[in-house]
Amino acid sequence: MASEKVMDAKKQIVSEIENKLKDSASAIFFDYRGLTAAETVELRSKLKASNTEVKIYKNTLTKRALDNLELNLDDILVGPNAMTLSENVIEPIKVLTDYAKNHKALEIKGGIIDGKISTIEEIAKLATIPSREGLLTMLAGGLIGVARDLSICLHLYSEQKSE
Repeated sequence: MASEKVMDAKKQIVSEIENKLKDSASAIFFDYRGLTAAETVELRSKLKASNTEVKIYKNTLTKRALDNLELNLDDILVGPNAMTLSENVIEPIKVLTDYAKNHKALEIKGGIIDGKISTIEEIAKLATIPSREGLLTMLAGGLIGVARDLSICLHLYSEQKSE
């Protein structure tokens, strides 16, 4: 039987996983087998640039933490897994999806978004959403169009009134 020291260490890790999952807006699980060390470092740096933490825990400890949170991801927790943890929902998904396009070894398995289990299909849909900056640009373009149209209408109205 495992010593008390080992059991306490495992309990701390399970608690750490629980807290990280509670504090994160998204947790995406992916299989990294087949990536070289250099590719793994490159992926980690891209994820770090988007304020995303990458963690690798034992599946049994992750399963215990998920059980405590009443989430069931048993079908995902098979084989080696890495997990991204982020306050931003979209950015880690975009980074992983873009990286997976060029590196076939990377496989997104599923995740937890806003405390709910998300399938691969839902994650793929989220990957197509433009970035925050892109959405703001679209909004600004729409507002400029409305202001331009209003300006033209007011100009035409003023010309009609002056006649």
